[in-house]
Amino acid sequence: MRNSDRFLTAFNRIDHTMRDIVGTKDFMAFYRLVDQAKRKSPLVRKYEDDLRSYADLRNAIVHNRTSTEYVIAEPHTDVVERIEQIDQVLAKPKLVGQLFCKPVLTFETKDSLQQVLRAIDKQKYTQFPVYDERKQFQGLLTTVGITNWLATTMTGDKPDLPKDYPTLKDILHHEKNTENYRFISRSMTIYEAEEIFKTGVERGRRFEALLITEHGHADQKLIGIVTPIDIMKVD
Repeated sequence: MRNSDRFLTAFNRIDHTMRDIVGTKDFMAFYRLVDQAKRKSPLVRKYEDDLRSYADLRNAIVHNRTSTEYVIAEPHTDVVERIEQIDQVLAKPKLVGQLFCKPVLTFETKDSLQQVLRAIDKQKYTQFPVYDERKQFQGLLTTVGITNWLATTMTGDKPDLPKDYPTLKDILHHEKNTENYRFISRSMTIYEAEEIFKTGVERGRRFEALLITEHGHADQKLIGIVTPIDIMKVD
């Protein structure tokens, strides 16, 4: 198959996918379709510049045909492979449930800080979902919160650590950003998750982790966790 045929096949599939995103079966100019679809899809926003460039190339291929066997613009193989990749990603985006569902280490508010410190030393985790004895979510404990507690405890004329380790209920009060998390559904795309992190930073609300449940509700079983570093590692 010629590169131009491969390109047009992928382009047409992308066109259909974006119509599904927009929710229309009517004809719509591709540029306008991109404008509409990017409002609903972070993936379209991600590839907006590419899609607009491909629209120009598509027009050159289709409008300048002199016969069914000849096209004036034959795309380079790299361009064809790129648009085919975008086609696949748009049609079947990766979901957080596919990549990040795993057992999550959680604690209860009555647990001692010592237990968390052991987990940090052994497993190198930096975020810990905390529940009460009724299994209701109470907050996300982080190493930053622990450091804030330590800094507060060690200030004063005669700073001294308490003889007994505090409970996590006490430590949670030292999380300056008490809304440093968000619950998300397992069916959310990784690109939507990535945008949550980016938008949070832009709005001055940095999320330390996204907590995965079946439908994104806090009262559901925790089935996974996503951190900004996790998202950065995804191709």
